[in-house]
Amino acid sequence: MENTHHGESPSPDTPAPQQKNGKTDEQTIALTKARLAIDEVDAQIVELLKTRAQWVHEVGRIKKADNSPIFVPERETALLGKLNRLNAGVLPESSLQAIYREIISCSFFLEGGLTIAYLGPKGTWSHQAALKQFGKSCELIPCQSFKDVFDMVDRGKAQYGVVPIENSSEGSVTAVMDLFVTSSLKICAQINLNIRNSLMAAIPREHIRILYSHPQVLGQTRDWILRRYPNAELVETSSTTKASILAKENAAMGAASLGCPLAAELFGLNILEEDVQDQACNTTRFAVIGRQDTRPSGRDRTSLLIRIQHKPGTLAEVIDCFQRHGINLIRIESRPSKAINWEYVFHIDAVGHALESPLRETLEELEQHCSMLKILGSYADTDVV
Repeated sequence: MENTHHGESPSPDTPAPQQKNGKTDEQTIALTKARLAIDEVDAQIVELLKTRAQWVHEVGRIKKADNSPIFVPERETALLGKLNRLNAGVLPESSLQAIYREIISCSFFLEGGLTIAYLGPKGTWSHQAALKQFGKSCELIPCQSFKDVFDMVDRGKAQYGVVPIENSSEGSVTAVMDLFVTSSLKICAQINLNIRNSLMAAIPREHIRILYSHPQVLGQTRDWILRRYPNAELVETSSTTKASILAKENAAMGAASLGCPLAAELFGLNILEEDVQDQACNTTRFAVIGRQDTRPSGRDRTSLLIRIQHKPGTLAEVIDCFQRHGINLIRIESRPSKAINWEYVFHIDAVGHALESPLRETLEELEQHCSMLKILGSYADTDVV
């Protein structure tokens, strides 16, 4: 009988390839070969990570010698940008950044470690933001209030703190903004986090009579609540995690919570509905607060706190100053000074870095119109995480 030529059907007398677990011998061999190749690449990655760790130790030694900070936001921004360019879209950008977030977090640990304060307990959106920025190799300390976060950093019990400063639908977190008036701490970096709130409970949704959550989340889900639970009692809590704890404890009373879905896993609740926020693109901007000044990154934002002189047209002169220098203002709002009745301070976010033109010259000119000009920080204007 003639041999089968390429492209022809095999002879009925030719034995079929053996099959194991639904795979032919050829498939099994190819799969084994691919897995061995992956194993070899994994071994190379580990060796490269070990080499990287040696250089990280050296960087840590140099930083310790000249008392430089371990966390250098502008360096991190440049590194992640370079990695995205090297990747050229092969890996999902979010996956690549998540991998390197933990590599960078490990580097912090190897350089001596970082302690980060945030509004706790575990499971809050502040907790999620801290994990996104600093990873799992840093010590994360939950605090009971925003003031406690500031105090932890101010007293040196934590190198940095993570606090929310504004939400895309509810505006500024005024309790945090007011703390900057008297604090000497600076904004070193920002974290933009996409907030996707969930309805969580240990009871069926038709039994819900009480909704617990943080005031910001109740505001972000206001329309959804009116549609789904118009008669529910709304109870404000100090954090979304506290809301989930209360929902679990008071389940027999018809309690549920709104907040971070991680809380459902932590406290044994069921996620009854996801994405209950009124706006699909619901983003909260968090500030990393510390004592250091951040160097320019090439794409920066500067947060200012000013008190203007009590003269007609002074605020117009301040705005005109920014306009003449071509500075774009991202945000401007007033808050009571808390020092004198009916006296106000203005929080302003401007494009640019305080050390670079034209913002540097703008700030020098602004001092003529302000009784107080406080630079809360210049930092990289990062995108949504």
